[in-house]
Amino acid sequence: MFTSIAGRAVVVTGGTRGIGKGIASVFARNGAKVLITGRDAEAARAAAEELQARAAAAAEPGEVSYVLADVSSREDCRRVAAIAQERLGGIDVLCANAGIFPAAGDQRLEIAAFVDAVSVMLNGVYFTIEAALPALLEHGDGGAIVITSSAAGFKSVSSGFDTMSHGAAGYTAAKTGVIGVMRYFATSLAEKNIRVNSVHPGGVATPMIINEAMGRLIGDQPEFGEAQQPKLSMPPIEPEIVTDMMVYLCGRSGQCLTGVALPIDGGLTLK
Repeated sequence: MFTSIAGRAVVVTGGTRGIGKGIASVFARNGAKVLITGRDAEAARAAAEELQARAAAAAEPGEVSYVLADVSSREDCRRVAAIAQERLGGIDVLCANAGIFPAAGDQRLEIAAFVDAVSVMLNGVYFTIEAALPALLEHGDGGAIVITSSAAGFKSVSSGFDTMSHGAAGYTAAKTGVIGVMRYFATSLAEKNIRVNSVHPGGVATPMIINEAMGRLIGDQPEFGEAQQPKLSMPPIEPEIVTDMMVYLCGRSGQCLTGVALPIDGGLTLK
């Protein structure tokens, strides 16, 4: 079972911004070969160039490249795995991170918000892992999979009748569902020394929640915003905190951990 990140092949879905970009940066600065996915060509190219520049300044620089992919497409996920094999020589670490937040904005009231949430954050996680599994198994040295879930995996985004929406239902369903996916793979892959865990952040200071649509939602529904406040007196969680936890689960310190659903929420789910 590997414990060092240097030289390892890492795939990060949704790696063009926020948590995913932070994950890719840390791995690359610790000597990993990283492939990020994104749905927008310009954003993906810019992110890869920025991450490569950061890595180049590190003591043990890694490599960063990108591929365009929509994780809700099983075919795209298989293509990502094939490209990882070609460019990186395999897959050692998989961070199934791609996500959306359809619980804010006018689209939250459309049934498409529910469908999209499940397609990206539940189906997409399963498709991503399924596609990467042959590469993870091939080298016989174990591996690590980390799924980005949410505090919504433990607690509904909707706090009451007035905050119901198709988007909130879809986000809650997807983030809860991937706990089951994580446990399924953790149980099934343990004999192959592949560790599978999930992280469950509360509000993270990324564009996904710090935007005009979220501001309007909290202004219109103060109870929604109140329900997302952690028990600890703290500002929104910095992406680096989540990133550090994910790297921890993939490296030496996490070598005994599998099947763990790790809250990173300042006590939000205690409320």
